[in-house]
Amino acid sequence: MPPDIVLLSAEWQPRALIRAQLIEEGFDVVATDNWPTMRRHLRPGAKPRLVIVDLKGLADPLHVLEDLRVLMQPDRVLVLTALGTIQAGEVTYLGFRAVRRPIAIGAVVNAAAGAIRSAGADASPHDR
Repeated sequence: MPPDIVLLSAEWQPRALIRAQLIEEGFDVVATDNWPTMRRHLRPGAKPRLVIVDLKGLADPLHVLEDLRVLMQPDRVLVLTALGTIQAGEVTYLGFRAVRRPIAIGAVVNAAAGAIRSAGADASPHDR
């Protein structure tokens, strides 16, 4: 069974904090710091309910987003943008949900739960 959420973040501290809070909220989360590892979790028939991509520190963020457009439904992807990365407007133009850093960890978790809920998957992992 796939995890609820797969998180890609090159920076260890935000990755660890977001993952910990999502787990605290009851989600099954796999977190990674690189695109090849994340891509392995996006197999047909075993996709997560949501993908979160933090663009800060990624080597080729546009490549990641272009691949995600093929691999995931855009409404099941939440992208964290930051100064010096792809602008939020460009991310939404690609069809993804975008939130701008800096952002509180709780706000990321709320955005993730909202994205899962509006994508048609129940936001509460306890009701499965």
